[in-house]
Amino acid sequence: MNNKIIVLLMSMLIPFLGKAQEVAGPEMADTFRSEGKIYVVISVISIIFMCLIGYLVYIDMKLRKLEK
Repeated sequence: MNNKIIVLLMSMLIPFLGKAQEVAGPEMADTFRSEGKIYVVISVISIIFMCLIGYLVYIDMKLRKLEK
């Protein structure tokens, strides 16, 4: 199970390793960034994503317990 978690985390980090060319972003992102609201959006998305991962790990543990 630890290997699966490590592989999952590594696969999530792969897009950050490659640096994309900077292009002009959408106007909404610039507005959020200038007002500081982008950090709120990123933190809410991160919390939701982490809750989903936690729920999937919890379900996986319950299934393994039932299989035994």
